[in-house]
Amino acid sequence: MWLTLTLMGRVWWCEKGDWVPWSFDVMSSHNSQHLFDPYALSHFEHGLGLWLVLAALLPTRISAFSKIVAIALIEAAWEILENTPMVIQRYREATVSLDYFGDSIANSTSDYLMCLAGIWLARRIDWRASVGVLVALELISLAWIRDSLLINIIMLTFPIDAIRDWQSAS
Repeated sequence: MWLTLTLMGRVWWCEKGDWVPWSFDVMSSHNSQHLFDPYALSHFEHGLGLWLVLAALLPTRISAFSKIVAIALIEAAWEILENTPMVIQRYREATVSLDYFGDSIANSTSDYLMCLAGIWLARRIDWRASVGVLVALELISLAWIRDSLLINIIMLTFPIDAIRDWQSAS
């Protein structure tokens, strides 16, 4: 993943020269440029959700290790796809992320590790608790940044003007 992102011309860290490890303003050019931003929660959800899906669809057909590897590969592929010009442009056209210009490699690495942390938690709690954590993280994200994993999926696949208007109202 890191080699591919480097070859794609992604920067290693925020080009603005700000060295704090986080950026919590999703409407700034610092978003997705530091180790942590509010979207780290959605990447944690990737791990939880993908584990739940694979555990439900293939409970005994493949080993836990194989499920972890599959999720890790899916997340790495997403981090690469998310930083292609096509997806960056889609974010700019379909969402309120008008200033989004891709992730730094540090941010992609953190997002990847957050996904793995989501898997770690999902393996230690039962499926009902995992669903509860997913719902809680969605609600926290909606209240905090007016965005979430579900809203992001909706806006990237079938943008809804009412959602975009709500997101841009402060």
